[in-house]
Amino acid sequence: MKSNYLANGTELGVVSAGFAGGQPDPGVATGPRALISAGLLTQLEKDLHYTLFHQDEDYESRIPANDPVYRKMKRPLAVSAVSKRISEQVYEQACQGRCVLTLGGDHSISIGTLAGTAEATRERLSGKEVGVIWVNAHAHINTPDTTKSGNLHGMALAFPTGVAKGDREDIFGWLKPKQMISPKKLVYIALRDVDDGEEVIIKQQKIKVFKMDEIKSQGINSVMDQALAYIGNDTPIHLSYDIDGLDPTVAPSTGATVPGGLTLDQGKYIGRDQPTSGTRKFPEDGYGGYFPIAKRIGTGFQLTGAKHLKCLRTKLRFMRMMKAVVHGG
Repeated sequence: MKSNYLANGTELGVVSAGFAGGQPDPGVATGPRALISAGLLTQLEKDLHYTLFHQDEDYESRIPANDPVYRKMKRPLAVSAVSKRISEQVYEQACQGRCVLTLGGDHSISIGTLAGTAEATRERLSGKEVGVIWVNAHAHINTPDTTKSGNLHGMALAFPTGVAKGDREDIFGWLKPKQMISPKKLVYIALRDVDDGEEVIIKQQKIKVFKMDEIKSQGINSVMDQALAYIGNDTPIHLSYDIDGLDPTVAPSTGATVPGGLTLDQGKYIGRDQPTSGTRKFPEDGYGGYFPIAKRIGTGFQLTGAKHLKCLRTKLRFMRMMKAVVHGG
């Protein structure tokens, strides 16, 4: 990883976060082990010559037998406890100056990955904030007041941004200012399924959004240029990539498909930098070119939303693009 912000670019931390408690579909919990059993770690180690530091933890012991709804949130104790542990795992790895790849899992794991990322970035880089590029069909910024479903994967950004606050230590009250991110350093890409309450929050917080109609009209290259410029050249980046950001024709096996998403070529481009004019080619293997996000990665990125073995081919094609981002320019 050739990043301006990583002290150990030849090291890669991998956190397997096979947790699905933020929503009702258990299938997404199988994602990390499916990728690993298919040889992902071997590819990262042998093909890209990384020294890997892999953590694969069973979170079952952290899930209470009794977990009643609280402030409309479903399974709040479980999601909070697992998120806290993931934040510790990411923090421990990121403090070593290495990139951290977190494999999910539903998007509630973002509460933990963002907390660990933000804390480690501030500690390592003299108080710098981390910017977040959120590639997703969904905004995930409902609060306990605006949620319709009560599922915490839909609130994954609300707590780390401070839009929602935990009023109990065991239900997100453990989040401290050093673990928070600023809505002003958050950019949505490929957004296309947003709840009414989320639209209000996005407008109130003045969060930068690139919906699919803008990507189609302006081109993914222009959108990425604008996203990076908006966050700022001196800001390290955490990339959150939900597989439902891609169109269902490319990635059908996710629990919340939304038509009209990114093509595979557009998904690959998010990790690459090419001239802003002329004919654009996207190699099938996702390599070549330069990687502005890679040079800006502060502590890492995550993959979420894939479920069941039937989508393994899609996941592996997608992870080839992610390997290119990890590899750097």
